[in-house]
Amino acid sequence: PASAGKVLVMPMEGSHWLSMKEVLAQLSQRGHEIVVLAPENKILIDSADFYDMKTYAVPSKKEDMEAHT
Repeated sequence: PASAGKVLVMPMEGSHWLSMKEVLAQLSQRGHEIVVLAPENKILIDSADFYDMKTYAVPSKKEDMEAHT
């Protein structure tokens, strides 16, 4: 047995985010409170109903990141 808790996630851009998002959905269904902390220039990391998204400032712009993908 376990009790629900709070989870802080700091994902990196890339395909692993898609798998991680599924895990977060399961944790949310089990009662965990989730906060995702991501840079402002995120590309794949998006918001969802089952977690709170917080962003932080970074020196590069989203357009610069997209130009390198």
